[in-house]
Amino acid sequence: MADDKKLTKRSEDFSAWYNEVVLKAELADYSPVRGCMVIRPRGYGIWERMQHQLDTMFKETGHENAYFPLFIPESFMKKEAEHVEGFAPETAVVTHGGGKKLEEPLIVRPTSETIIYAMYAKWVQSYRDLPILINQWANVVRWEMRTRLFLRTLEFLWQEGHTAHATHEEAGEEARRMLGVYRDFMEGYMAMPVVTGVKTDAERFAGALQTYSCEAMMQDNKALQSGTSHDLGQNFAKAFDLRFQTEAGGIEFAWNTSWGVSTRLIGGLVMTHGDDNGLRVPPLLAPIEIVIVPIWRSEEDKGRVKAAAHLIKESLLSWERRIPGRLRVHVDDRDGIKPGAKYFEWELRGIPLRLEIGPRDLDQNQAILVRRDTGVKRAVSLSSVGEDAADLLHLIQETMLIDARERREHNSIRGGITYARFREVMEGDGGFVYAGWCGDAKCEAAIKEETKATIRVLPDEEFRSAEPPKTCLKCGSASIAEALWAKAY
Repeated sequence: MADDKKLTKRSEDFSAWYNEVVLKAELADYSPVRGCMVIRPRGYGIWERMQHQLDTMFKETGHENAYFPLFIPESFMKKEAEHVEGFAPETAVVTHGGGKKLEEPLIVRPTSETIIYAMYAKWVQSYRDLPILINQWANVVRWEMRTRLFLRTLEFLWQEGHTAHATHEEAGEEARRMLGVYRDFMEGYMAMPVVTGVKTDAERFAGALQTYSCEAMMQDNKALQSGTSHDLGQNFAKAFDLRFQTEAGGIEFAWNTSWGVSTRLIGGLVMTHGDDNGLRVPPLLAPIEIVIVPIWRSEEDKGRVKAAAHLIKESLLSWERRIPGRLRVHVDDRDGIKPGAKYFEWELRGIPLRLEIGPRDLDQNQAILVRRDTGVKRAVSLSSVGEDAADLLHLIQETMLIDARERREHNSIRGGITYARFREVMEGDGGFVYAGWCGDAKCEAAIKEETKATIRVLPDEEFRSAEPPKTCLKCGSASIAEALWAKAY
């Protein structure tokens, strides 16, 4: 970059822009361990707010938190054949401990189905013990070869829900319910619209009957798999002898689900909302919603403007107590830094609202509110600044979702696309392409090989085209389903 302070423009190099935003906005940094990252306080503050809201939503749907070991016996991973085959290339294995070779190697948790269902098998005897609805907040390790901050790292933070049920119908409802919880969170809190649907066999989770996914479009028109929910059937129950006595007196294997989202969501937030000035954080997830910047030129003005800024903060905090959880406020009254430099810094960090207050504003009993999403400035009375700020934050939250949804639809193609045109799109700007699929994995694999695009999901009904495609995008045979195709992270 010619100017170290300026970011690479998204239109010039989206990947470089993303890395610069993550580093310069102090969300994360590279670790001395290759492929790992350090999540810095500003990034972790966003994760904490994500975690808090998701945890609330999980508990509202009847789930409880627990914690299971980081280490999994190697033999456990081998009990479910498809599962071990799917994760074998990504596992880290511990062979020595305490200076001695272990009798059995331990896998560093890539996901916890195996050890959790082994425990459920100990706890479940009767249908009265079901359902079990447990979530855990944890770290996992997957030995990725190509890593990117937040999007793909050797170690990352996530939550993983694991449930056991007496019937397949109940488990299926659970898997879809949790997909809906994820969508509500992503759209309602992240302001990131998603397309939901089911994965094809080639893309589903190893060991699952069905995998459901939330797919979001980033500003470079690639898809980000943002959260998944799996109907595991009885595969893991059979592998770990998780069975119960039914109400009728028979013996049946339990039906399981698992579902998870990770710190990858922070990367999704950056790529959905960031602009050439840096990060833009939706108010509901911003650790700081309002930064107050007092402006002065003389020592005389400095004292009274600083004092006024802190009084405004106190008034906003007292207003917050009437609506819990709102108006998280910071006063930037640092000496020796010009207001413009402060504006640059807080814009880079994506704070939704900036409140500017100078001596003239004080004389007029007003302050200036500046929106991070649009840059629009508005003078407001100090008598009503709490209400005005809250209204603007609500509007910013809504506007960010609307803008992201409009951008997604503008870059989506439906109906009548030829394979030649599809290849041009994927070689060019990309996007979401809704087209027919014959159901043959060979067509799916050929398109991936030739274009690097994959079927992200077979979309749920509300996302399907008004007129279903009649032929397969690749071979021209009769279509059995509409597929959402895109390049992905």
